[in-house]
Amino acid sequence: MRTGPQYTASQGNAPRWHALSAGEAENQLGVSSTNGLTFQEAAARLLHNGPNILEKHEEEPWWKEALESLTEPLQLLLIAVAAVYFWLGETEDALTILAVILAVAAIEVFSELRAKRAIAALSRLSAPNATVIRDGKATEIPTREVVSGDLVLLAAGDRVPADVRLVESVALRVDESSITGESVPVLKQADLEIAQEADLGDRINMAFAGTLIAAGKGSGLVVAIGAETEIGRIAGLVETAREPQTPLQVGLNQLSKWLLWVAIGFSLLVPLLGVWIAGQPVKDMILVGLTLAFATIPEELPILITIVLGLGAYQLSQRHAIVRRLRAAETLGSVSVVATDKTGTLTENQMHLVEVLVNGEVLDTAEAALSACGRRMLLVGVIANDAQVAGEGNTLEFIGDPTETALLRAAQKSGLDVTETRQSLSVIEEYPFTSERVRMSVLFTEYGGVTLAVKGSPESILAVCTSICIGDGAKKMDGTMRESAQKDSDTMADRGLRVLAIAERAGLSAESANLTVSEVEQDLVFLGLAGLQDPPRPEVRGAIEALKSAGIRVLMVTGDHPATAKAIANQVGIDSSSVARGADLDQADNTRLSELVKRISVFARITPEHKLRVVRALQDSGEVVAVTGDGVNDAPALREAAIGVAMGRNGTDAAREAADLILADDNFATITEALRTGRVLYANLHKAVRYYLAAKVALVTASLAAVLLKLPVPFEPVQIIVMELFMDLGASVTFVSEPAERDVMKQPPRKPDHPFMDAVMLQGIVFGGLSLGLVVLVSYLGVQHWGGDVVQAKTAAFAAWMVGHVVLAAHMRFEREPLLGRSFFSNRAFVVWAVAAIALVVISTSLPMLRERLHLSSLTADMWYLVLGAALILPSWWEPWKWWRARQSEKHSSS
Repeated sequence: MRTGPQYTASQGNAPRWHALSAGEAENQLGVSSTNGLTFQEAAARLLHNGPNILEKHEEEPWWKEALESLTEPLQLLLIAVAAVYFWLGETEDALTILAVILAVAAIEVFSELRAKRAIAALSRLSAPNATVIRDGKATEIPTREVVSGDLVLLAAGDRVPADVRLVESVALRVDESSITGESVPVLKQADLEIAQEADLGDRINMAFAGTLIAAGKGSGLVVAIGAETEIGRIAGLVETAREPQTPLQVGLNQLSKWLLWVAIGFSLLVPLLGVWIAGQPVKDMILVGLTLAFATIPEELPILITIVLGLGAYQLSQRHAIVRRLRAAETLGSVSVVATDKTGTLTENQMHLVEVLVNGEVLDTAEAALSACGRRMLLVGVIANDAQVAGEGNTLEFIGDPTETALLRAAQKSGLDVTETRQSLSVIEEYPFTSERVRMSVLFTEYGGVTLAVKGSPESILAVCTSICIGDGAKKMDGTMRESAQKDSDTMADRGLRVLAIAERAGLSAESANLTVSEVEQDLVFLGLAGLQDPPRPEVRGAIEALKSAGIRVLMVTGDHPATAKAIANQVGIDSSSVARGADLDQADNTRLSELVKRISVFARITPEHKLRVVRALQDSGEVVAVTGDGVNDAPALREAAIGVAMGRNGTDAAREAADLILADDNFATITEALRTGRVLYANLHKAVRYYLAAKVALVTASLAAVLLKLPVPFEPVQIIVMELFMDLGASVTFVSEPAERDVMKQPPRKPDHPFMDAVMLQGIVFGGLSLGLVVLVSYLGVQHWGGDVVQAKTAAFAAWMVGHVVLAAHMRFEREPLLGRSFFSNRAFVVWAVAAIALVVISTSLPMLRERLHLSSLTADMWYLVLGAALILPSWWEPWKWWRARQSEKHSSS
């Protein structure tokens, strides 16, 4: 391995790479354009030059987060309460409040850091990869690990990971609109040397970071990474823009602002009424007012949704679904239609060549190798093939399209040395697969002559064949033979096989490379049909049934043959009673298309343009569509859909960048799990906000009712602060962790225009808050009625609140299921929180030191009976209410 200077584009002595030949660039970079860098040299360069990123963002340290938390307006308000206590000489109370301030700050810092790290982890997971040659082997690595001198392989759909000097190009076209503004993809030529003064757009032997491979393939040596690339210099070191807020975040922020004034109003009203009606000391009422403001202002709402969506997105990543945009986590629960492709999503993405059809005779791979036409088919399948070969001997690995790797595996299994075959043949020109031609061709030399190897769809190949392979020769193909071959293809497709036609054209001259693709792809010799099978994943049928139970319709939208699509649809449970072809969509106007997508669930021979039309028609009819895709041409449909779902393993960078969700395992069952998790996220957020606001309503209700009865406020300021601490923990920790209710996938999709703060939620907030407030008042007034003093009454109110808000939370955990129907221990976070709340009541009323700090007193047995009875019974109205709502829902469904 040669070593040399590690040039980057920013160095003053860096060469103008486009002005150098590929060999000169290779020498300058100290790298072999055949074997690439060694892993050891690449690691050294990564350490020396740093990662391939525009800017390194350091994570904010915890102490800065803590400082920000302590300087928030509400924390400053609480600090002001502590300062007033110090000023009044109540040192112990002040120290207790300061301890709670630190606890609140610690919880907030923990929650925010947890959410931020989860989102940061998602960014790392969703980062694109690049294929490089290391130690002579094709290796896929994260783009950030690409180093100067790396030999990068480029194929259609890839995003160029760094600035590269091309060393090989085969019909390579690059979309450079992000760099130069040029709207038409640029044809690249690796063997040219460009004048030093050439403009950026004229440097056709270069490919630049961030541009997109539109067609063809090639390879190149990395000459600049990160901020040293052309796009890096254009972008500068601008701070990465933050993701815009989701509609739900915007809505809750607006709600928070409205509730802010309500809370401030009650925080002023209660102290004023306390002084005016109840005759309470002004000093005490000022403290109560400040503390009520702290406890009732809904400062946690914006934070709550960030925590729920951020941590929920991270939970999705643990299930192999990577959320690229937080709005996707919010929208998942509303999806009503899933438009999925077939290969690699519904199926295993592991194609096998199971039969070869030559002259009407069905052969397996071994038998094909013994036939002259069969051997030529296997050879053409190796040559007209974009899959990469890595490794050697028994460790040989094929990387690329599943259909193409299946052909290579079949050829290798039949005894053909794939590596030697490719190295012994010289490729003159390659005509890549396009959706218009539906075939690919390679012009190569063999035995001193030039031959064209072609593979593609049977319809496309048969249309340009004039002869058919017979033994060691060929004879003219007439219409009957062509019709018979097409019938054989249809029969194979009816059995769920993917059918490729394979052909060749021998006896060409080297000048054939100057012909157009339509001129060279004619007068072909038809070799035969290859039947490949990619079986459905075993878990797909169950996943589709789960989606149907959830009211979600599943459509298959594929470029495959209609018969193949229908066969797979039957196996996985998608309605295949009718199949629409791309040609049907071409003839349909928008009205007709809207009718088609409502009644047909299988679309075959679909181009990316068709797929985009299907998605638009569904969404125009009010559906919320999740669509899957893996190719660069799927990007428009992925971007148009409410949820774009890209394949993580075999998807292109263009598809992943356009998508909202990435399937790390390319598995359709993961979509079902993601939709299920999305529903749980939204439900848990709904429950958390409802409980959180109900608790605040209870605090205001109990305080206001007491002063209207000319009594002291039921709580001391320090008690309110402790109550706020547990209230926030309950909303932001326990409800976030709540598992799904058993019928979550039996409910219809949530309508996207359905208000978050709906009538059911408002009822829960009002009646939940009133019932908890009643728990406090019954305990507070009852203890005084039985002869208890004010301290005992406030102790009873505090204890009733702490126990009652746990009971209320327990009922609110489940939207539709009865409390007794679920395990109490299904949510560990809830169990820990509930035990901590009740333990605090027991300990704080038992230990003299803590009792003094919280202004509490011991209670008699009768007082405890009253407190516990009120706390357990009064919030339990929730259970009959759930039962009544379920009955109403059943009546509505039956009618």
